[in-house]
Amino acid sequence: MRLLVDVSVRTGHIAVMQQEENSLKELEALQNFLPFTPSETSYRMGWKGMQAVRYRRIPDSGEFSLPPVSLHAINLTLRPPKRLNVRSEGLKLDRPLPTGSISLIPAGSAVLADWQGKRDLLRIYLKPSIVARVATESFEFDSTRTVVPPIYFLDAPGLRSAMMAVYHELRTGGGNGEQLLVESLATILSVHLIRHVTCAHRPPPTAETVLPRPKLHTVIEYIMDNLVAGLTLEQMASVANLSAYEFVRQFKTATGLTPYQYVIHSRIERAEHLLRTHSKLSLAEVAVRTGFSDQSHFTSLFKRIIGVTPRQFRLSTGIS
Repeated sequence: MRLLVDVSVRTGHIAVMQQEENSLKELEALQNFLPFTPSETSYRMGWKGMQAVRYRRIPDSGEFSLPPVSLHAINLTLRPPKRLNVRSEGLKLDRPLPTGSISLIPAGSAVLADWQGKRDLLRIYLKPSIVARVATESFEFDSTRTVVPPIYFLDAPGLRSAMMAVYHELRTGGGNGEQLLVESLATILSVHLIRHVTCAHRPPPTAETVLPRPKLHTVIEYIMDNLVAGLTLEQMASVANLSAYEFVRQFKTATGLTPYQYVIHSRIERAEHLLRTHSKLSLAEVAVRTGFSDQSHFTSLFKRIIGVTPRQFRLSTGIS
């Protein structure tokens, strides 16, 4: 049974990786239609299901025509231009969006725009399949009938906060465990998006909100066996035979931590053990053996959770 699960996870992982590579090629090709380049992107950070782009170096005036892409584009205006005209899906926008406002360009939409004045924009690309999954799992909608329309002038503090959390990961992320957080943020964005598109709310929670102890034990065993690998939310949910949304909710109720937090804390605990018992291991080697992308990322998270750096922790145990 365990072997079948592992083979299924690996097969699904290969298919997802191919889809993500195709999406990245699509977004990189899209850049050829823009008369400016992004200041930051997540394109080569290994994110799945979602990508983020920050545009700060935008000319004071210009225009572009974008072909349709297979991803939803959610835009957060950080600095509006003096003049803005946008045409998409039959809708016309003839004035700038205020700072903090959100707009949505659905997948499959062509865009024509021109502007005057300095601009600053955060754009997040989200896979429609994630939105459809959340619509089905969280709101019990028929995903085939859940239409995401174009939106302008959306004032949604929760969605705005989630977008800024994505930007924080764009600036500071990059570790193996970050994909868990990226997947969680993609789900949160989808929940907020569906709420504002449909004015819907989550269905009331059922009694089945706690991950059963046998499933919890199996998932934790899987996490510990694969702690060094790039664990994903979908992999862990598959082991529990749950949807990603239900798994996150039930796992947190059972442990008090999100899957991402649990993985990070487990890696830190293993690092503590290695620092105590293997004095000859360098900090870089400890980072690799506990699943962190590099020593700097390991040191930052270790200090945030433990309160001291790995080097200080090793000295405090009397091991030099």
